[in-house]
Amino acid sequence: MAVKNGFFYRLLLVVVPWLYAGVSRVLFATCRVRVHGAENLERCEAKCVAVFWHYSVFPIIAVNRGRDRGWAAMVSASDDAEFVARILARQGVVSVRGSRHRGGLAALKGLIGLMHQGYNAVIVADGSKGPAKVMQAGAILLASKSAAPILPMAVAADRYWVFRSWDRTLLPKPFARLDLWYGEPMIVPEKAGAEEIERCRLEMEQRLNGLYAQAWAELGKSGHDAV
Repeated sequence: MAVKNGFFYRLLLVVVPWLYAGVSRVLFATCRVRVHGAENLERCEAKCVAVFWHYSVFPIIAVNRGRDRGWAAMVSASDDAEFVARILARQGVVSVRGSRHRGGLAALKGLIGLMHQGYNAVIVADGSKGPAKVMQAGAILLASKSAAPILPMAVAADRYWVFRSWDRTLLPKPFARLDLWYGEPMIVPEKAGAEEIERCRLEMEQRLNGLYAQAWAELGKSGHDAV
């Protein structure tokens, strides 16, 4: 990794988001997208807290861009995540920096402020470092404090590459079929206590994993790691 604040690092901060934006537009323009459960999205008329597993971050952002909704995302406060924030910005997504280990509370407050301005929040449910497919509590806390429903999402593809990362990040191949699934929204009680937060966390983890299994079963697979 280039030294932070060095010339090469600053150059990469400009070039990488621009390059990814161009390549992703071309790539995803070739994909055939089928939407399932659109009525669940429509049920979240005013605002929502959208959640999905980290493996699907590239297709989720790409296929939801331009769906008549403003999105605000929590992005890790790490130095390397500056690339992610700038990539999201080029796709029309506002970033709030923070994670459970650094600046998480301030980021949640920032997201709530943006939701009051009409944005929908989007949070990677298993965080920036995992464990994979294990729900973290951030989205539950945000839903409780913002009175917005949590909307689970999942993506499956018939042709794709998988990166050697902790979450096995997926990137569809050109002309792939992409299935985007919206699950049933969940309401978290306002000012929920620790026990209620944990109950909702476990329930949403189960819903996300169920939606994940359903999405991939539609393509005859057990998951994105299936051979």
